[in-house]
Amino acid sequence: MKILIAYYSETGNTEKVARAIQEEVADGHDVRLCKISEITADDLKDYGLVFLGAPCHGSDLAPPLKKFLEALPQSPRFKLAGFFTHATYAPDEHTGGKEIFAEWAGKCIASFESPCGEKQIEFLGYFHCMGAPSPPIEKFIRGKVISSEEEWRSYMSEVRTRPDSKDLQNARTFARTIISKL
Repeated sequence: MKILIAYYSETGNTEKVARAIQEEVADGHDVRLCKISEITADDLKDYGLVFLGAPCHGSDLAPPLKKFLEALPQSPRFKLAGFFTHATYAPDEHTGGKEIFAEWAGKCIASFESPCGEKQIEFLGYFHCMGAPSPPIEKFIRGKVISSEEEWRSYMSEVRTRPDSKDLQNARTFARTIISKL
């Protein structure tokens, strides 16, 4: 099967996840890994499975991927899976995790599901994990979200290490699960 893994990444977090997915699906498949900027929506017609990924910006997928999703064709033959990185706690990892995640990264899921529903694209699921924030996002979080010095130190000691080996293994497991659905 021909598989495309395309991503947008500013700090390298999303690229790490894309490469982990590539490692998992490469055996026995014709796989292309590239940046979103290197392809057009029309290029997807040549693939049976497409993984698209981006960081979360402003509680939603980064604009380059959102724009790309809007350009997807109606009723294509490929199936789609998504992935994204974010700088917030994921559900059930932290007290209030569900509310925090919904507020700061929750739109990402709908941004994958909505165009797929509208364009009759079979959406196979999504993966997400924490990623180290870019300097402007780090500054925003420190100034607007986390005011306690103790909480800030704890948050930064965790987020700066992400995505970690466990996250990348979870991305590989996600890719394997997606392949098993085909």
